[in-house]
Amino acid sequence: MQNSIVDHTHHSSDPDVAELRGGFTSTRFVLVEPSHPGNVGAAARALKTMGFSRLVLVSPRVPHVQSDPEAIAMASGADDVLASAHVVPTLADALNGVHWSIALTARLREYGPPQWTPRAAAGVAREQAVHGEIALVFGNERTGLSNEDVERCSALAHIPANPAYSSLNLAQAVQVLAYELRTMYLSADSAPTAAQVAAARAAAGQGEPAGARAASDEIESMFTHLESALVALEFLDPANPKKLMSRLRRLFARSGLEREEVNIVRGIAKHILLKTKSKDGDAS
Repeated sequence: MQNSIVDHTHHSSDPDVAELRGGFTSTRFVLVEPSHPGNVGAAARALKTMGFSRLVLVSPRVPHVQSDPEAIAMASGADDVLASAHVVPTLADALNGVHWSIALTARLREYGPPQWTPRAAAGVAREQAVHGEIALVFGNERTGLSNEDVERCSALAHIPANPAYSSLNLAQAVQVLAYELRTMYLSADSAPTAAQVAAARAAAGQGEPAGARAASDEIESMFTHLESALVALEFLDPANPKKLMSRLRRLFARSGLEREEVNIVRGIAKHILLKTKSKDGDAS
């Protein structure tokens, strides 16, 4: 059964969590096409131990995985987090309403958004969580995340594990990121380090406080519009794209787009399409 994503806040007696509830409840953990029910249950347990509760499953292999006996057993007391997990068909649906997201990748990639260690990513995430919904995205146990899924996210995190044996179980990876986020959200000085603030502001394009952040679906619509305009200009050859859109995604990911900036880019794309259409009409 597929559900729309809404906020289910699980209350806690932990005063620190209560004080910083915004960060914990505005953070989604997204598992893309998880194969094993046990991993889903263990991921739910990992979230609950760190004070998080929002689990989103993108097209899991087992359709009703929340009620699977293996998942329930591995949740080991985090049955509430598992039961309230939301199932959606695509990553786009999982990121609906999210303005910043980070993808965990098992390997460093030449293309895609900026890449950080989990600790550095948590520093940026803490800064971004102040502005609204954020998401951490994890891939399938066997194949990880596709390039398309990675490029839909704002940034990458890579766990620097033992290079001789770097295979982390899905739930272990979730635990690492959830721990780093909890540590950052509850940091003793209640603020990221100067370096983390600088990285966050650079990622968000924030010399001064930013305006309303663009949501994931707004950014995706912008890229679709921009790609059409570049094709119309014959700057982009669909038959031989040469990773142009991947590089543009990386560029815009570094800037941290606001809604007004997305509208400007779409306005440019709209006028390019109008001009090229007008010239095509004159030529005929």
